[in-house]
Order: sequence, then C-alpha cells, then structure tokens
Amino acid sequence: MTTPAIDATDLHKKYGSLTALDGVSFTVGKGFIFGLLGPNGAGKTTTIRIMTGLTRPDSGNVSILGHDIKTDTIEAKKKIGVVPETSNIYEEMTAEQNLVFAAELYGVPSKERRKRAAELLEDFGLAERSHDLVVGFSRGMKRRLTIACGLIHRPEILFLDEPTTGLDVQSALALREQIRRLNREGTTILLTTHYLEEADQLCDTIAMINRGKIVAFDTPENLKASVTGSRVIELSFSSPVRETDLSSIKNVIEVHRIGDKLRLIVGDSEDIIGEISDFARSRKLNITTINTLKPSLEDAFLKITGLNPEEAVKDKEQPKPRRNDG
Repeated sequence: MTTPAIDATDLHKKYGSLTALDGVSFTVGKGFIFGLLGPNGAGKTTTIRIMTGLTRPDSGNVSILGHDIKTDTIEAKKKIGVVPETSNIYEEMTAEQNLVFAAELYGVPSKERRKRAAELLEDFGLAERSHDLVVGFSRGMKRRLTIACGLIHRPEILFLDEPTTGLDVQSALALREQIRRLNREGTTILLTTHYLEEADQLCDTIAMINRGKIVAFDTPENLKASVTGSRVIELSFSSPVRETDLSSIKNVIEVHRIGDKLRLIVGDSEDIIGEISDFARSRKLNITTINTLKPSLEDAFLKITGLNPEEAVKDKEQPKPRRNDG
C-alpha cells in the first residue's frame, strides 16, 4: 500500500473553552493538490499548524510521508515547505539573499545554496531582480519569492496558506499556473483559500471544515454534483424588490441578495422562468437581467456549511483572526 503524503487522524485541539478541532481526519495522496476550505474560525489554521509541527494537538496524530510529526519531527519537517499567508521574507535584503538565508535555515549544504537560489529565481520570473532589495517589489513578486523560499530545500509537500490573497488578477493567474507547474513536477500541495473558484480550478480533492469538523471530503466535481434537486437563478429588476416578496413565488426555496442582483435557489420546475415573469408583470416590473447558473463549488460550500452568500462574502473580505483557529 502506498504511503500517503499526509495522514491526519482524529485531531482534537482546544484553546481554553474554545474547541478548534473536534475529530479532524483526512488523507492526502502523493502528487495531489488538496484544498482545505472553511469560513474564518473553522479550524483551518490550527490544522495546518499541527500538520507542520508548530502546534501540538490535544490528541490525534499526523503522519508526513510516514513520519509522525510529534515523535519524528525533524524527519517530517524535512519533507515539507510552508508558505504562510503573511510574507515572512526580509525586505531589507535582496531576493537572492532571502533565498540563500532560507536555504541556510533549512540546512541546505552551503555549496548548493546559491545554485538553488538562482534556479528558483529563474523559475519564478525574478532572475532579473535577484540583486534588488525586496522592499521595492510588487505584492505579486513578494508572494512568488515567499513561495520560492519555501521550496529552497526541495520539499516533497508544500503548504500554501491563502496563496493569492491580495494579488491583482494577472498576478493571481500567474501564481496559479506556477502552482500547477510545481504539482506537475511532483510536489504534493495542500492549500487553503477563500476563493472557491480558485479551489475549483486547482484542487484534485477538497475537504470542507466547519466548527472544527470535516463536513465534506470529495473532488470538486462530486461536491458540485451534490447540490441536486435545485437550480440557481440570478436576476435583477428595474426597481427594488424585497427578498420576502420573491419567496412567495412557487418553487422558490431560498432568496439571497448579492449586490444589485438577487439569487434564487429554486426547485425542479420546468416553468420557473414563467413564474418569475408572472411575478414581475403583476408588480409592473421589468426584468433587467436573468441567468440560470449551474451549481458551483460556492453553492456546494454554502449548502454544506450552512452559510448564506452574504456571510461568505463578508468572510472573504475580513482579516484573518489572530488566534490559531482560523
């Protein structure tokens, strides 16, 4: 039987009266991109801190390529690279100096440090800026350098915490492609992200965590397919409409406001568009936009976690909590 890259078994962790993890278990196979999704405070950060040896669980175990993170910590840590959400590079140093310093911390032999640094600078499109101070780098360049530092010792597993948060669209797209490239080259990747479309594009398998428990574990396609028996319709009207009024339409299950649009979760009705049109006519409204959407990973996430779209948007925008239960 092949040894998994990561094997987490029945993890429990409390901070005082707060239960951060309540029996978390999952396995990540070698060579996969695995997504750990959940709202703020769900337990993602605590899980990653335990898997990377920064926090000890109250009970349960984590194995990294067969090495117990508690009893065989040094060997386990040799196998992993960690890229936190907040940059841990030194802005008063050059890009090359940051990589060489990271190589020293990871125990890379001195004769190999500059060679590996040069390779990573080339791979991440930073070779021309290798001798420039990091303080002058863009946010996207700093993020790429942070990931390069986590790869300097050539880990088999890379932990990425919110890899594209705060990046512009072009930088985020470039970084996702680099994540795919690393995976094609054999690196197992575990990432957390608030961007569900990002998880859908990148991940082979996803675990959803909420209130310290794994509430779903499957492929993105299977999770999306779990939203059965309902459809999603997004529309807007020429004048304001209350959500409660739309709830009166036959076969409308839920109504949520998303900016200037209304999102309807509707049952299996062949004439739902006609029913919405009748509603609009009865109130002398014009339908300005209407779209029937396929269930998305976000729809699955909202259904499984019990969040509504407004809460999910707020969760993406607010800063990460300082305590270790995010």
